[in-house]
Amino acid sequence: QVQLVESGGGLVQAGGSLRLSCAASGSMRGFNVMGWHRQAPGKQRELVATIAIDGRTNYADNVQGRFTISGDNARNTVYLQMNSLKPEDTAVYYCSATRVSPNLRYWGQGTQVTVSS
Repeated sequence: QVQLVESGGGLVQAGGSLRLSCAASGSMRGFNVMGWHRQAPGKQRELVATIAIDGRTNYADNVQGRFTISGDNARNTVYLQMNSLKPEDTAVYYCSATRVSPNLRYWGQGTQVTVSS
């Protein structure tokens, strides 16, 4: 069992920055990809960014260049630095831990990010 706890969400003006944190605990063995996803009202959950255990990162096109995902293996924590925020970034942001084989994904409870115009 893996537990994921997000923090760092809040209200920010357009152009501002926020840093989200995701603290992981439990049996993390085999979970080699951590990620951030988001879900806006009335929309499907979408991928924001992922980081693999070897440090490789992947970003959605609409956040590339503005968001940075990073990890601290010693603290089992993943971060999402969000800069140049836009109103369309408003969503609940979820942390995920993924094991590829056999496939399994855990989710955090989510943290609200609201960007005002």
